[in-house]
Amino acid sequence: MMKKDTLLEIILGTIGGLIFAIGMCMCLIPEWNMYAAGVVVAIIGFIILLCIIPVYRSSHPKKQHGPINWGIIFTWIIGIVGSLIMGFGMSKVMVGSASQSDMIIGIIAGIIGLIICVLNYPIYAYRHNKE
Repeated sequence: MMKKDTLLEIILGTIGGLIFAIGMCMCLIPEWNMYAAGVVVAIIGFIILLCIIPVYRSSHPKKQHGPINWGIIFTWIIGIVGSLIMGFGMSKVMVGSASQSDMIIGIIAGIIGLIICVLNYPIYAYRHNKE
């Protein structure tokens, strides 16, 4: 069973990451001409991401280091793969003069990567409880 704090961490991470990414796009795409607004949006996204720290600390007490938890390592690898797929999709969409096929491929890849990232922890929790 997933705790409320864990769900809050997932929600804050998803929303904060998206807002931060949008702010960075606003800053780095010169055609948008929204650098100053992009800095503000990116800072707001970063602050939302920082809000995860107290939630995490309140729900996860400090533990002694033990043997390597391969489930956590697997979870990190899946998260990295998901974020790379999402980044690939974003880069396909944001190329200077992206064709319609690039846009479709980019949007689909971005959504697939986002789904992988969002579902990563619930899959880990299910596998962990099953063992």
